[in-house]
Amino acid sequence: MQKSVGIKNQRKYNLDIDKLTFRRALMSKQAKTLTAQEIRRVLDYVATRKHSERNRAMLLTMYYAGLRVKECAALRYEDVLDADGKIKDEIRLTPDQTKGSKAGAVFVSDKLRKELQAYVKAVPFKVITDKLFYSQKRPKEGWNSNTLCQFFHYLFKNVGIEGASSHSPRRTLITNLADKGVGVRVLQSIARHANISTTQAYIDVNDAMKRKAIELV
Repeated sequence: MQKSVGIKNQRKYNLDIDKLTFRRALMSKQAKTLTAQEIRRVLDYVATRKHSERNRAMLLTMYYAGLRVKECAALRYEDVLDADGKIKDEIRLTPDQTKGSKAGAVFVSDKLRKELQAYVKAVPFKVITDKLFYSQKRPKEGWNSNTLCQFFHYLFKNVGIEGASSHSPRRTLITNLADKGVGVRVLQSIARHANISTTQAYIDVNDAMKRKAIELV
């Protein structure tokens, strides 16, 4: 009997260790949070390459709006433009555009509005239902999640930023807002997370944040 209990305890211990190892593996694979200098390096890089207007707009739309890569790839001109051809105050994402098939609203900041207005002027649509960000390989269909993930992977790799991915702009936004004192409940709403624990996992605590916190005492 004692031997049986010992075996069960050992199995439970091994299972707990496996779960802990798995969580650590997930944490180690989290996308890198970008610094302001790194974002500037990427923008400087795309400015010297082909499709500079599109690439700049994609990066900053992902960052300023906190979009997932699927959502960015799914955007159409009609999602961001009103009847007068001006940028909307908020982008309404349909269930088929989002993760988890849940509709959501994304507020458009002044910075994002400026970037999108410049982009649609430089790259006007033929039909308002066209994808907002074209793909030279798939001009009619535009990007999908996989191809846009690959695009950002190689973009960050070419700039020499290790650990960054298509999720980095979104994670960077959440971390920067937390650094500025935005509450986690508001961050959860902005990120459109179902669970607040998911939002908390996005926040990358750094030395600057800790210094600010300790000065509040």
